[in-house]
Amino acid sequence: MKKLENKIVFITGGLSGIGKACAIAAVEEGASVVIADIKSVAVDETMKELKAENEKSFFIECDVASSEQIKTAVNAVVETFGTIDIALNNAGVSWESQRISDMSEEEWNYTIHVNLTGIFNCMKYELAQMVLQKSGAIINMSSILGYVGFANSAAYVAAKHGVIGLTKTAALEYAANGIRVNSICPGFIDTPMLTKNGINDDDKTKHRIIGLHPMNRLGTVKEIANAFIFLASDDSSFTTGASLRIDGGYLAQ
Repeated sequence: MKKLENKIVFITGGLSGIGKACAIAAVEEGASVVIADIKSVAVDETMKELKAENEKSFFIECDVASSEQIKTAVNAVVETFGTIDIALNNAGVSWESQRISDMSEEEWNYTIHVNLTGIFNCMKYELAQMVLQKSGAIINMSSILGYVGFANSAAYVAAKHGVIGLTKTAALEYAANGIRVNSICPGFIDTPMLTKNGINDDDKTKHRIIGLHPMNRLGTVKEIANAFIFLASDDSSFTTGASLRIDGGYLAQ
């Protein structure tokens, strides 16, 4: 028996990186996956991979910063399948490297709105549906930077701290409804987002970041997907309000 057999999984930001790895892992475990994301060139390739495993999987163009677009996306999933069993709120943006005094209010608001308010938007409608079902599992993507500071990334750090607090609060509010809410806190993972921030293979910054992890390497998207499957499945049936740290020992120092 596959761990997510016949489950309906809703994933934001699922076209690349961690989100895509989690989507692929979910269909391999028997789920139908709906990806909500900003449309990009990755749509056709990603959906081809998912449909090869489960033809019921589909894509919805959606910006998590828009409450109305999230509401529409959640409603589309429920209208198609009648349920949302598992939600992975993964969509987010990376940080701009600058000190607080140099950051504009617009840059601050944008990062907070996508990375924190976006998860609130998703949870608002996911939880309402799961209350009706009297079951469900939500996994929010935070970060090790939800636990510690990191110079020149104030808005991102603040948002990821907020995601952990939001996760804990939702877990308490909805435990009696049969809903589990947890978060994943990755260390630095080898993804396109890391490259987008200018951290390349030949970059001294990458070697410095690798050295911050006692295991002396970056994490892989597969390792985060494994954590997602654990939190999404009955393997974690007595786990809620937790923040699962997948960080190569970063936070143990």
